[in-house]
Amino acid sequence: MAKTIVIEIERCMGCRSCEFACAVAHSGSKDPETIVISGDKPGYRINIESYGRNAVPVHCNHCEEAACLLACPTGAIHRDSDKGPVLFETERCISCRMCVQACPFGVITISPSGKGVLKCDLCIERLKKGQDPACVVHCPTGALRFIEEEDASKAKRQKTAKRLVEARQATEGMEGGD
Repeated sequence: MAKTIVIEIERCMGCRSCEFACAVAHSGSKDPETIVISGDKPGYRINIESYGRNAVPVHCNHCEEAACLLACPTGAIHRDSDKGPVLFETERCISCRMCVQACPFGVITISPSGKGVLKCDLCIERLKKGQDPACVVHCPTGALRFIEEEDASKAKRQKTAKRLVEARQATEGMEGGD
């Protein structure tokens, strides 16, 4: 079963720790101090967007039918396995930006160097070591979780059931007051 990053918007405080952790995880040195001293700009692959009073972490969904993968003419955007994350390989990229245009979520961005793109790879290097993605590990509020897709679906069903029961109870309470 595949794992996915689940976002609990109500828990996100917009601190951008996930963005910073992502940049560090994708840097050459993997060290925050070295990044600052060297001026390295590894970029991040998760973005905190504001909507009203909410901070919303937005990242690649690693879609089953990934539009970016289908749009890439060179195979720079690819998967190593059927259920694996959608990955990017700089060496194969011709900087056509078709993947950027094709992504319906706007989560693929041009790299700081202008050669290639940045997109979430679920911290593939960390996954190979049995570690969770850096953004998840460094989220101080637990707004980001890396869980099995079925567990994510079950949690959504439970939230929906809770809302339906609460709505019914509220309606019954209003009817009893007549």
